[in-house]
Amino acid sequence: NLEEQAISLVGKDIYEKLIKGYTEKQWGRDCRELPASIIKRLPVRYTFDNNYFNARFQGIPVNGYTGMVAEILKGIPVRLNENFLDKRDYWENLADKIIYTGPIDEFFNYLLSPLSYRSLRFGNDVLNTENYQGNAVVNYTDRETPFTRIIEHKWFNFGRDAAGNEVRDATVITREYPQEWSLGTEPYYPVVDDKNQMLFLEYRKLADLLRNKVVFGGRLGEFKYYDMDQVILSAMDKFKEVNQE
Repeated sequence: NLEEQAISLVGKDIYEKLIKGYTEKQWGRDCRELPASIIKRLPVRYTFDNNYFNARFQGIPVNGYTGMVAEILKGIPVRLNENFLDKRDYWENLADKIIYTGPIDEFFNYLLSPLSYRSLRFGNDVLNTENYQGNAVVNYTDRETPFTRIIEHKWFNFGRDAAGNEVRDATVITREYPQEWSLGTEPYYPVVDDKNQMLFLEYRKLADLLRNKVVFGGRLGEFKYYDMDQVILSAMDKFKEVNQE
């Protein structure tokens, strides 16, 4: 389980100070009930390299993810605040192939029972200061603090607005509060334990029957914990795969 894996990697002191409290409030479960795979994705280094991962090149897109997505969607019709499943007949008749990144169990109307997810609640504040925490993300690893992290958005784009101007008189912060998921709330993180993985594989069999029409992708469509770089790579791989069919 996650606790055993973490202690074997970093020892009990670091586990209890940095991992246990954060992980249990994030997932709403005891670390002994969580799979080791959650902690295995984080590298352990005995160096002064403070990067998050071991990748040689790490960074954020120029102008942030907003700028990157705007470039990707340039020239493509986009409709917001639409739910594919509310008008699926209409959407399914609109294209020969559908890329679906919503929950795979919801696509099949929870035919085999719902999978398990964790949800989030966000608390946003606009502060009249140039700098709140000096970093894009600061994690709060203790169990008592109700949120897992504070995001200060300006640092994702080096303190500049959409026009490239420095923002000196204000900053926007967001606190992330983990919460239980239930039908009707937003799913963010798939709970990939043995029970849910077995259920997902059954949904995957149903999805395979539709492979000529629907491509399932992303954290929710593939029921997989992806980091941002991984999900972008997965999208590129799926693009190649679909083009070869």
